[in-house]
Amino acid sequence: MAKKSAIARENKRRLLVAKHYKRREELRKIAKDLTVSEEERERAREALNKMKRDTSPSRLHNRCLLTGRPRGYLRKFAISRICFRQMASMGEIPGVVKASW
Repeated sequence: MAKKSAIARENKRRLLVAKHYKRREELRKIAKDLTVSEEERERAREALNKMKRDTSPSRLHNRCLLTGRPRGYLRKFAISRICFRQMASMGEIPGVVKASW
């Protein structure tokens, strides 16, 4: 089980990313738009740099919903490989069966 502080930090980042996503995208579009004046593009870049680091989606890390484990994450099920194996063997994940041929 991951530390509760690590899980809380990740949840806080997710909230910040969601809150600032629209503004960040607007600034990124302005900064990349060549039709806008260089001065305005520079202001957009500065505004982006002044935003908190945790508002960037690239700082998010997928974690298991059950344990908070950051590695071995299966996106389709949003859990770690270990939890997936346990739940699949107990038949708790619909449609997942052990392979046999």
